[in-house]
Amino acid sequence: MKRLTAVLCLALMAAPAAPIASAEERLDYDMITRIRAEGYRRSKVMDTASELMDRIGPRLTGSPQVKAANEWTRKQFADWGLSNAHLESWGPFGRGWWYEKCSIRMTAPDHAQLLGLPIAWTPGTNGPVKAAVVRLDVKSKDELADLKGKFTGKIVLYGDMPAMEDHDKPEIERYDEKKLAEVQKYEAPGGPGRRRFNREEFIKRRELRIEVEKFLANEKPLAVLDDGRGDLGTFYVQGSGSDWKKSKPMPTTPMISMESEHFGRIARLLDRDVPVEVELDVVAHFIDEDQMQANTIAELPGGDKKDEVVMLGAHLDSWHGGTGATDNGAGSVVVMEAMRILKAVGVKPRRTIRAALWTGEEQGIYGSKAYVEQHFASRPPQTKEEEDQPFYRQREKWPLTLKPEHAKLAAYFNLDNGSGRIRGIYSEDNAAVVPIFEAWLAPFHDLGATTVTMNRTGGTDHLSFDRVGLPGFQFIQDALDYETRTHHSNMDLYERLNKDDLMQASVIMATFAYNAAMRDAMLPRKPVPTEETSSPEFGAPPAPTKRANAMPGPTATPTPGPH
Repeated sequence: MKRLTAVLCLALMAAPAAPIASAEERLDYDMITRIRAEGYRRSKVMDTASELMDRIGPRLTGSPQVKAANEWTRKQFADWGLSNAHLESWGPFGRGWWYEKCSIRMTAPDHAQLLGLPIAWTPGTNGPVKAAVVRLDVKSKDELADLKGKFTGKIVLYGDMPAMEDHDKPEIERYDEKKLAEVQKYEAPGGPGRRRFNREEFIKRRELRIEVEKFLANEKPLAVLDDGRGDLGTFYVQGSGSDWKKSKPMPTTPMISMESEHFGRIARLLDRDVPVEVELDVVAHFIDEDQMQANTIAELPGGDKKDEVVMLGAHLDSWHGGTGATDNGAGSVVVMEAMRILKAVGVKPRRTIRAALWTGEEQGIYGSKAYVEQHFASRPPQTKEEEDQPFYRQREKWPLTLKPEHAKLAAYFNLDNGSGRIRGIYSEDNAAVVPIFEAWLAPFHDLGATTVTMNRTGGTDHLSFDRVGLPGFQFIQDALDYETRTHHSNMDLYERLNKDDLMQASVIMATFAYNAAMRDAMLPRKPVPTEETSSPEFGAPPAPTKRANAMPGPTATPTPGPH
């Protein structure tokens, strides 16, 4: 017997070590079967999507539409039988804004309907205006002094000639095995794959844009037309700088992001000294009276570990060019559908499962950051000067003060990369969760979800949790046309949602929440960050995944991270 035991020990020593954590994972396959059946056979995800995108529409933070979305999602959670469905306020945010109308026509040398939308937080035209178009294309602020007086009372075409790219790759992109292997391969901090744009070039362009905007404020043109940097009818439109902040001067010039082909036609005519006249009619509204915003919260109450919480979330807010379907209506309806599924199949979780739909993400993950500060951990408040700094110059403040709820969060799972199906999950440098997540994905290999990577990802709300030492995770998703067509564009519409992928994502997110709520121990954590161990820059998160359309044109400004 002793000899047999010795042989077995030697054999075990020679064999590759199996991950202990995965062997300890006890999966409830009966419940997984029920979750899959509910999510695929009785799905409500597209009904929810139509209500959010078609009826309510775009959900810019500070607009009436985002408040309507807060109220409707709260009511829908309650109607499904979820507990404690409520809104949690945060703020103050800044200026509210929404646009009612935007019409652009060329009236000379030809009559033509042009396509464009107002950049967020710019004013309207106070009725139709018609004027000659004058081109402004500078590469340095030093060029501005010689141009004084040329733009007053005119419509300014700002920027260089659009460059049309060859479509040498498919618009719809899915991960194959090779690409998943690349995602799984660990990329060291600061490595070549960590950034998808040149930081120094971006800063240079942004500082030039600021100088140009100051120049134009003094020139007092009627409006500014900007290239939307797209093609085939797609153009990108978001915000200009931080005009939503009440500490900033009220914008005075309407700024329009235009379809590139229409911008190019005007630019070519002006370059040939052909006079161009354009008529504009933009109706936009500022809202100053109510600056508090809200996150939508709802729960499935826990049992013997009810004071511990598993969270799943997505950002409810969007930009205004489309209806915010893929960014991030898709993530929001998946979170809602996951909670509906869990309620419908009669889950009795040991831990409380809490859904959160955030606002303020597009301006700098403000909603989730405020929630984390209210519940889990806080930092010293920023001074006015610090708040007014662009994101890439902001720094985390210390000390970090942990609150009692910090010890009670089992996990936070986030979805925010479009409508594509889940292909795996980023472990955010947390080696201990890798075998656990591998075990949780095993029942979904047939649905294409196979990959756990040690890599980190940035640009969305899980960062609010990760930055204070909480286990926050973002899923890996197929890009589809998120990066090529819909992100922050006028094509971010219901039609770009993929029903099968949203059903798959809902099932997996529901199962991850259930698994985290039922296991004996909470998920392992990384060490709480300290001033010595954390990244010094608030605006320098790890590997970006969200579309690098952060700087599509001279008037567009990214939100913190890779947005």
